[in-house]
Amino acid sequence: MSQDAQSTISGLQTKGLIVGVLGLVGAGAAFSMDPDQFYKSYLSSYLYWMAIALGCLGWTMIHHVTQGPWGVPVKRIWEAGARTIPLMAVFFIPIYFGMETLFSWVTPDPADGLIAFKSPFLDPTWFVIRAFLYFIIWSGLAYVLTGLSYKQDEEDIQPLFTRMRVISGPGLLAGAITVTFMSVDWAMSVDPHWFSTIFGFLFVASDLLAAMAFTIIIAKLLEDVEPTKTLLNTQFWHDYGNWLMATTMLWAYLSFSQFLIIWSGNTQEEAPWYLDRMGDGWVVISLVLIVFHFAVPFTTLLTRRTKRAKGILVKIAIYMLVMRYIDLYWIIQPSFLHGHAPHLSSLWVDVAILAGIGGIFVAFFAWHLKAKKLAPVQDPRYKQALEGAGGQH
Repeated sequence: MSQDAQSTISGLQTKGLIVGVLGLVGAGAAFSMDPDQFYKSYLSSYLYWMAIALGCLGWTMIHHVTQGPWGVPVKRIWEAGARTIPLMAVFFIPIYFGMETLFSWVTPDPADGLIAFKSPFLDPTWFVIRAFLYFIIWSGLAYVLTGLSYKQDEEDIQPLFTRMRVISGPGLLAGAITVTFMSVDWAMSVDPHWFSTIFGFLFVASDLLAAMAFTIIIAKLLEDVEPTKTLLNTQFWHDYGNWLMATTMLWAYLSFSQFLIIWSGNTQEEAPWYLDRMGDGWVVISLVLIVFHFAVPFTTLLTRRTKRAKGILVKIAIYMLVMRYIDLYWIIQPSFLHGHAPHLSSLWVDVAILAGIGGIFVAFFAWHLKAKKLAPVQDPRYKQALEGAGGQH
């Protein structure tokens, strides 16, 4: 790795660490003043950064399965992102201690028949066991695949390349299943009376969307240092713009499908979830998501010129990461407030926790990124990517 690359990534690591420490200090202050609000704010922020880590793992496996050269310039970004999953396991600890605040099914009303019916699944012991299994599977996939990729830099490439592809196929299936169950455990069960068969798929799409936006931002940060400078050309930026648009469309399609099915069914168990999000204050956020999470980025990314203009593309990526947090906030927080307007007085708590987890996440990510070669030079697709980079930059 070039000295410039090391310096750039080290700068990112330092800034992330500073923001993270300051954010955690603020989070600690929030906990001392109002533990319940701390836990409620913590869940949204945790799911936000967890989405990026899982999305990076997903893109790593998708790239191995598809075998195209499009992912070579950003492969190490995905691998470093995937390696943050053990860190997110540590950050899961507050959710464990805040279970009674976050999940009403932990101490259910004995007269609530629906919760009693779901109790074999919504059980604190099984909740913790499942979380442990999720992290074992995700971390195992991340470290096996990235370990083989790093080993590929030093050894015979073809057997390792084939092994990564063979692992990634079943790995994608395992990832989709575990993320689906995770979304039920950590997000849907905040409102245990509600259910949706699309919710898990929606989380999978959201994770890929968040990770692609994160990837574009980091790639732009590294565009002037070698070897990223040589590898990243206009066509690759166009590819990432296409993926960003595709995942945005998938998120919108699944979100609308979920709404349409529930609204047309109009059942007592399902409809109140949306009614809470159309109540005081929340209807504005609902409209913001429709317009600014889908309509604006979709129409902007439709044009070839926008997707090939990296300066514009990175601004859209930053914008989409902001919208991803708003979406998660909209999913989680109304279940605590039962239709009441958001509490602006707790906004600083949300920001502090988001910055605290995010800063440490970015610092840990940067530490992994600078530990290995920034380009997988022994990857069989590297030569093809390098030849493609001979085009317009």
